[in-house]
Amino acid sequence: MAEQAVLADPNAPWGERMGTPDRVIVGIFVGIPFVAVIASIVVLWGWGVTWRDLVIGAVMYVVTGHGITIGYHRLFTHKSFKANRPLKIGLAVAGTMAIEGDVMTWAADHRRHHQYSDQPGDPHSPWRFGRSVPALVKGMVWAHVGWTFNNEKTNQQRYVPDLLADRDLQRVAAWQPAIVLFSLLAPAVVGGLWGAGAWDGGAAWSAFFWAGLVRIGLLHHVTWSINSICHLAGSHPFRSRDRSGNVWWLAPISGGESWHNLHHADPTSARHGALRGQIDSSARLIWLFERLGWAHDVRWPNEQRLAARKAT
Repeated sequence: MAEQAVLADPNAPWGERMGTPDRVIVGIFVGIPFVAVIASIVVLWGWGVTWRDLVIGAVMYVVTGHGITIGYHRLFTHKSFKANRPLKIGLAVAGTMAIEGDVMTWAADHRRHHQYSDQPGDPHSPWRFGRSVPALVKGMVWAHVGWTFNNEKTNQQRYVPDLLADRDLQRVAAWQPAIVLFSLLAPAVVGGLWGAGAWDGGAAWSAFFWAGLVRIGLLHHVTWSINSICHLAGSHPFRSRDRSGNVWWLAPISGGESWHNLHHADPTSARHGALRGQIDSSARLIWLFERLGWAHDVRWPNEQRLAARKAT
């Protein structure tokens, strides 16, 4: 009875428990792309990947990856800028195509992460089990993928009431199954029709595997690496109350998300890679959207804002 009372509390950090159907769905959409990434090594050894697969996969990776970094993360979770309606809907759809859940679930988990970062209550801290080597190894696995099977769902009424009230986001969430199916099958259709006088089933299968499954698996692991690697390693030029660090080699493939130290020092900043030489393609695209008039009220870091957060 006491446990039920806690779970019914709208102010509790988590709501209902994850049931078996939810675990099966997570297992399918996490496990299959992961297996595809592993299998790609065997496949590549056998006959390789075509340049068409790479082009289709790269385009899909850029669209879906920035749907997460610009849309799910900087716009919907942290309100780093405001977007006009077409851009807002487009980013929500692009993020959904990454197959990391709907925007409300993703943003709720991430806002909770910032509230309890690397402390009890953080849904994916690698420091969850302690500081010994065995504990950190276990924590690394937990922060990278184990937390996705956690039994505690983040309370959306508490963390994302603004997103739940957005009818456009509700519609995109309702269309999630169709959007996921499109993300999986579009590469196969493009690959099967590309440059052929008739349907090429072999090219379609190859594009489905490389630009579909492997692309999704790779993006998942890059996203999870921000949770795991960037909270265990990296530089700390800015003050934060957690262990978030900058990992430079992840920046090009993460859309600039791995400049994680500034992000935790200044979560609403639209640019994470704010220092000289720090690649942040997500910030560059937000800048372009602003120039085109699609984005406004962008929270850019300035010298004063950065100086106030510099580590002493």
